[in-house]
Amino acid sequence: MGGISPNAAKYIIRISCEVEGMVDKSDVIGAIFGQTEGLFNEEYDFRSLLEKGRIGRIIVDLDVKDNKSVGKILIPSNLDKAETALIASIAENVDRIGPYSAKLTLEGIEDTRLERLNRIITRAKEILEGWEKGQKKLDVKEMLQDLVSKVRETSVVQYGPEKLDAGPDVDSAESIIIVEGRADVINLLRYGYRNVISLGGASERVPRTIIELCRTKEATVFLDGDRGGDLILKRLLEVAEIDFVARAPQGREVEELTGKEVMKALTSKVPVSQVLQQERPQVGHQQPPQQQSYSQQQVQEEQPPHQAPQPQPQLQARPRPPVPEKLAAYVKSLGGTLEAVVLDSEFGEVARMPVKELADRLQSVDQGRPYALVFDGVISQRILDMSSEKGIRYVIGSRMGNVVRKPSDTVVVTFDEVV
Repeated sequence: MGGISPNAAKYIIRISCEVEGMVDKSDVIGAIFGQTEGLFNEEYDFRSLLEKGRIGRIIVDLDVKDNKSVGKILIPSNLDKAETALIASIAENVDRIGPYSAKLTLEGIEDTRLERLNRIITRAKEILEGWEKGQKKLDVKEMLQDLVSKVRETSVVQYGPEKLDAGPDVDSAESIIIVEGRADVINLLRYGYRNVISLGGASERVPRTIIELCRTKEATVFLDGDRGGDLILKRLLEVAEIDFVARAPQGREVEELTGKEVMKALTSKVPVSQVLQQERPQVGHQQPPQQQSYSQQQVQEEQPPHQAPQPQPQLQARPRPPVPEKLAAYVKSLGGTLEAVVLDSEFGEVARMPVKELADRLQSVDQGRPYALVFDGVISQRILDMSSEKGIRYVIGSRMGNVVRKPSDTVVVTFDEVV
């Protein structure tokens, strides 16, 4: 015989059975087939429906109580609702099983599709709850940020003979951002700053590549907000032409800053002349102990412990170099502008330019015509050599760099010696 399984049926007819005697399952099934045969046409004959797969195998579950057989009958159906109701009514009409009278009562018709749907929904809820507990919530914004971070991390290049970690735009950009190490470079790349280059860590010597870049590009140094950052800044200012200084918040490192914190620090950068003005001690006054410079602390640490403290000589104000008043006026006007002015012997302007273009533009000035050079930048050995070749009598800059020799025919002074 054919038939369908209860799991595949659309409906399940549930009938209770009570027989006035002891019978077995086959007696019940035989009675249903026998007593329903011929009640309707062959289309609704139970045997025919079973063979065609319109109903499933009849399931009987019996128990014996007080010489009576009681139990349940299940009839799977793939008929429509009306036909299933008809089949249930036909089965309920059976009144004799074997030699005993019987009573079959319809308990209900179960829509298995609805039950299956409810089970699916219940299970789906369980799966979803377990999923949310066991997995991190999907955050598309976080995923995209992580993806961009990975891509930018791969953008780190090795720059110069020292193979310094840097962004890909150091060569093409007009300005650069100088940081301490690779982690700082990666963090700035993460937030889109591609003109960043590292010092190669906290080494004692500033790389030659950094010094050369500072001569041709606008340079901003961006350092940690701690003592280490102070020391690195001090070394840089001694040898490189830095234009701006940016610092991480006090006690913080550049590599750990968020994008918003990086942007705030860089937009709050200050001209290096302002930094030097803040750090410069007043003539004739001794610095308080907590503000002594790094070099002063080194001298104190190198003194033998048994040596008695020596009296400090009174600092004397140095005499002002012989600088014409008109040049002094230019010094006052150029402070903090990062500009350079070349003057003739009548103190008329021959050329005015940004400090970063000074080395290139000075070469094109006619020899013998310039008389004085005033600029808001570092007085380097290169600038002095070029000035001497051009016959410049006065070179006045905001601060003195790493100068080994001064031309004998040139007056070399800094802003603070003039103003």
